[in-house]
Amino acid sequence: QVQLLESGGGSVQPGGSLRLSCIVSEFTLNYYGIGWFRQVPGQEREGVSCIGTNDGRTYYADSVKGRFTISRDKHLVYLQMNNLKPEDTAVYYCGTVTAGWYFLPSADFGSWGQGTQVTVSS
Repeated sequence: QVQLLESGGGSVQPGGSLRLSCIVSEFTLNYYGIGWFRQVPGQEREGVSCIGTNDGRTYYADSVKGRFTISRDKHLVYLQMNNLKPEDTAVYYCGTVTAGWYFLPSADFGSWGQGTQVTVSS
């Protein structure tokens, strides 16, 4: 089973930036890519970004397009988040994307890490 570990969360003011990191234990053909989703208590999780393991293609939810950038360097997957807004506040998870990467808000995730809290507040 793929193991994932997120880091890099924190508290920032609106307009600020954070970079989340995800260490991935192995890349296999059992899933399309690695993605990030976020969840607020009481709400459904929302897929925000994905990068294809083999083709390197990137996908973004409309809510973060132009502000977030996903990238990969060997066993690390990053999510650079700029111009953060209060509505970006959530626990962010990285995980294996198994389906629906072309429509991220409802993409399917197979495995994921323990999450990292991102809080955007003035």
